[in-house]
Amino acid sequence: MSVMQQPLKTANFPVSENVAKMQASSTMAAMQAAVALRATGVDVVDFGPGEPDFDTPPHIKRAAEEAIRAGQTKYTPTAGTRNLQHAIINYYEREFGTRYEPSEVMATAGGKQAIFNAIVTLVGPGDEVLIPKPYWVTFPEIVIFAGAKPVYIETEETDFLLTAEQVARAITPRTKLLILNSPSNPSGRVIPSAEFKKILEVATERGIYTISDECYLRFVYPPAEVFSAASLAPELRARLCIAGSFSKTYAMTGWRIGYALSPTDWTREMLKVQSHSTSNPNSMTQSAAAEAFNGSQDCVAAMLAEYRTRRDWLIPALCDIPGFRCTQPEGAFYAFPDVRGCLKGELKTSAEFSERLLKDAHTVVTDGAGFGSEGFIRISYATSLDRLQEGVRRIRQVAEKLAR
Repeated sequence: MSVMQQPLKTANFPVSENVAKMQASSTMAAMQAAVALRATGVDVVDFGPGEPDFDTPPHIKRAAEEAIRAGQTKYTPTAGTRNLQHAIINYYEREFGTRYEPSEVMATAGGKQAIFNAIVTLVGPGDEVLIPKPYWVTFPEIVIFAGAKPVYIETEETDFLLTAEQVARAITPRTKLLILNSPSNPSGRVIPSAEFKKILEVATERGIYTISDECYLRFVYPPAEVFSAASLAPELRARLCIAGSFSKTYAMTGWRIGYALSPTDWTREMLKVQSHSTSNPNSMTQSAAAEAFNGSQDCVAAMLAEYRTRRDWLIPALCDIPGFRCTQPEGAFYAFPDVRGCLKGELKTSAEFSERLLKDAHTVVTDGAGFGSEGFIRISYATSLDRLQEGVRRIRQVAEKLAR
């Protein structure tokens, strides 16, 4: 091996204190486990990805292609193009009867960046941030990065449906921010609109800011109803940031495009952060996103119908597995079964159960501990019904062996 080919030897990397406190993403770990196993030629059933198995609709692709041909390949304003801003504004006015101004709208490189911008511009050392359990894995890590303290709200007693009473009990003099996610990743639960309004009333009365992560906004199964915090009265939106995404609704995960809706002062500070990090989102992607909101929504209805078919088969099938209990999700495309009935003998944690499924059944799930709920696993049904049926068959075999 030549000198140039030899691996570089370094001392331990002096990672910053804030980053050292962060945990790696459990959802990314599940994805990497699936990739590694599949690379060996194994037939893997992968229930890990939080990613639609549909392709981006053709009319959205065409909008990006036309933007490229038109030379729309330059920097855009940090907040996004006027075309995209107005598409977002018009969409919320059309769907929810709420009018936003351009100064309250910004495009981001995915919904995750909208949440990151919102958190780091608002909180710091000494602040507390309320996060209901189970939570999306990234929420507490951004809070920790910002130097603030995550404070968790236990919701298992209400089958993972957050209530205004639970929020009120959790508030302390240091509470500055509440993070909501409905439909929820990982539980799929949907907070009823009346309860959501009560939660925002509690936060507003106490002068607390709120981020509403509405990444799965349109994926709600009747009789539950689609609800956006944007539809609330202006006084309840005075301290509210809505983080939105095109990734799930329009099967655009790889396009990396999202948005934030918030009061002008908050938006201005988020733009400052974004201008020094990613600048503007991809210019061609912005044209595609505008078409997603402006164009036909038939693609959304078609995906939702397929997800509902999968959910309606999956939940009863999971509940029929020895040691499993699973609440019916009203939205998103996740099941979050309680597997504590399988944790016997040598298996003590949901991580060990997940590892056993990977080893013995070549089936990938995500450990619920990463979402703040030990004893649960997340199963994504963003895959075909055939693969769902095969995966459940494999999981059942493992669970039956453990039950003997």
